[in-house]
Amino acid sequence: MTSLQLQIEDKSSQTSATIDVSTLVIAGWAGRDRAAIEHHIEELAALGVPRPAQIPTYYRAAAARLTTSGYIEVVGEDSSGEVEPVIIASGGKMYVGIGSDHTDRKLETHGITLSKQICEKPISSTVWPFEEVENHWDSLVLRSYAIIDGKRELYQDGTTAALLPPLETIKGFADSGRLADGTVMFGGTIPAIGGIRPGTRFEAELHDPVLGRTIKFAYDVKTLQA
Repeated sequence: MTSLQLQIEDKSSQTSATIDVSTLVIAGWAGRDRAAIEHHIEELAALGVPRPAQIPTYYRAAAARLTTSGYIEVVGEDSSGEVEPVIIASGGKMYVGIGSDHTDRKLETHGITLSKQICEKPISSTVWPFEEVENHWDSLVLRSYAIIDGKRELYQDGTTAALLPPLETIKGFADSGRLADGTVMFGGTIPAIGGIRPGTRFEAELHDPVLGRTIKFAYDVKTLQA
């Protein structure tokens, strides 16, 4: 179990909360467009990652991998991040933020679950009540940037309409259609512009054009020599 210090930002206020997390689930291949899913599968296949046995797929990782720190350490130079919506269940409610499913791509060719376990999973310290965005979910904008060879590049850009609706993704994991308290679920990602590649810094945002607000987070990547 791990504890996260979060800011819950609703339409009118912001409050601090400590949320205990016992379960971390990462939904893979959770796209709505099968062509886009195939594109992402091919991105990873080019790196030697085997095709999934089913879609979507649910990977487990230790809750202790979650972090709101602006800094992570990785072994070697083959890891990269990807922005994802994150659903957090606590106190009978669900909240939405964003995170990066930072993964060792070299290790991923040997075992996807192991590759996800080996890297920390940075998430935003700010979250919104899920009920405030549920009715306009498809309007939310996901965007990320990466510092690659010293240059800041747009890495991903799209909307959550490219992903399965969150309640549908949750239903594939929990028959009740609700996440148990203490669960964090990463909800899938969108294709990387120019392909998956490592960087020294990763920045991401979730923009709500309906309510006019944005969640942002970023982290630096320190590479340890293997």
